[in-house]
Amino acid sequence: MQAVSLPALAGWRWVRDGWMLFRKQPMAFFTWAMFVSLILMVASVTPPIGPLLFVVLMPTATLLSLSASRHAEQGQKILLGTWIAPLRVAGVFKRLLGMGALYVVFCLILGLIAFMPFSAEVTEALKSVTVSNDLLPLLEAVRTPMAIFAVLYVLMAAIFWYAPALVGWHTIPMTRALFYSGIACWRNKLAFVVYGLSWLGIFLAIDTALSALSMLGLPKSLSATIQVPINVVASAVLYCSFYTSFVSVFNTQQAVVSDSEPVN
Repeated sequence: MQAVSLPALAGWRWVRDGWMLFRKQPMAFFTWAMFVSLILMVASVTPPIGPLLFVVLMPTATLLSLSASRHAEQGQKILLGTWIAPLRVAGVFKRLLGMGALYVVFCLILGLIAFMPFSAEVTEALKSVTVSNDLLPLLEAVRTPMAIFAVLYVLMAAIFWYAPALVGWHTIPMTRALFYSGIACWRNKLAFVVYGLSWLGIFLAIDTALSALSMLGLPKSLSATIQVPINVVASAVLYCSFYTSFVSVFNTQQAVVSDSEPVN
């Protein structure tokens, strides 16, 4: 698979085209985003198995989102069977589970790399918390390793970003898919910066707007209730934008809105 190099503003177009794709079948995508949110909530309250299973299933969920988005872009109604259709291909689910397991292993390795040099400081801070119930020393102790982990995680995420689609749609071996994904993200790094900043701005704008309503007298409970469906819609559009990103970077024929000519 040959990835093109797109201008920085392509990152914003992925967001815009994700919104356009969401509007084609909003209830289907809203329901999917709500389902993913519920699974995440269940995983968060069932450690350690829940979070591990959630991460292992992330590549599978990504491919399901991409496949549903492709159906919507082609004007096909998204039904229940549409979501699981990609998993009916022989061997796909097994390879995606293997990718998810590898993702977990990479996360653990990156965690060790980031935190091991600071283990003494973190341990001392934990002892301080048990004595004084003051979280400030712990927060200060983990600030640097968390920053290191964040940088390493972004690099790792690039390797896995497009891999589920390359494995599920194009039957590319996992190692090659990870390599192609990393190259594609590197060639479009400026577009991904704009893409990430765009989504950061969107979610911050949602939170700021609802906080402002609370300051103007709207009950906090009502504000929180309103924020839930808005966040779900934003998440659904985010999932749709994964598809618009893929089809533009790999120049497939299913693009929702064609990007400008690639930049060499």
